[in-house]
Amino acid sequence: MEPKYKRILLKVSGEALAGDNKTGLNDVTIGAITDKIKECVELGVQIAIVVGGGNFWRGRTGENMDRTRADHMGMLATVINALALQDALLQRGVDTRVQTGIEMRQIAEPYIRGKAVRHLEKGRVVIFGCGSGNPFFSTDTAAALRAAEIDADIILLAKNVDAVYDSDPNVNKNAKKFDTLSYIDVLNRGLGVMDSTATSLCMDNHIPIRVFGLNEPDNIRKVILGHEIGTIVK
Repeated sequence: MEPKYKRILLKVSGEALAGDNKTGLNDVTIGAITDKIKECVELGVQIAIVVGGGNFWRGRTGENMDRTRADHMGMLATVINALALQDALLQRGVDTRVQTGIEMRQIAEPYIRGKAVRHLEKGRVVIFGCGSGNPFFSTDTAAALRAAEIDADIILLAKNVDAVYDSDPNVNKNAKKFDTLSYIDVLNRGLGVMDSTATSLCMDNHIPIRVFGLNEPDNIRKVILGHEIGTIVK
C-alpha cells in the first residue's frame, strides 16, 4: 500500500515511553515504537517527532516552584526522551537528528527550520526536544507549531487512550467515542485532545490531527497507510 501522507509530525507522550513502568523509560516499549517508525521511513514517509517529558517531570508538578523554572525542567526531561528515541532509531539503522528549542550544542543541534526540513528531505527522522523552547507552552503546542513550520500533512497524536471520548473511558465505562471532530467541537467541549493553544494553532493552519492509541505500536504504520483508527480532528 502507498502511504497516505508524505510528511508527518508524530507527537509521543513521555508516559507512552514509560510503558508499564509508568515512569522513566521502558526499553521494550521504545523498541516497539522505533521498529514501527523504521517501517514507515522505509515506506518513504518523512517523519518528525515531538516528544513529551511527563515520564520524568511535568511543569505543573512543581506546585510551589517558579513556573518558568519548572517548565525549563520539563524541557530538559523531553531531551532525555529525545536522546533515548534517537539511540533506539540509530541502533536500527535509521539516520536521526535531535534538534532542541534551547541550545545545547554538545548533545543536539539547535532548532533551525531550514535544516530540519533538509534532514527530512534526506530521509532522516528529526526529533524536536525542549518543546517550543518557551515556558507556559505545552509540548502539544510545540507539536502544532513545528508541524506548521515544516508543512506537515498531519499531526499523529499517539496517546495512552485509543481515541477521543466525551469523558474519561477509564472512569466512565459508558464514555462515548468520537470518530470525527471539528476543532471548534474540541474547543467548545473542552475535550482533552490538545490544549486550547495547540488546537487553535492547528485550526488556523488547517492541520488535521489523528488521535490514536500507542498500546499497539503498529497503529503508527496503519494511520500513515490511511486506516481510520481513533479520532480525526479537522
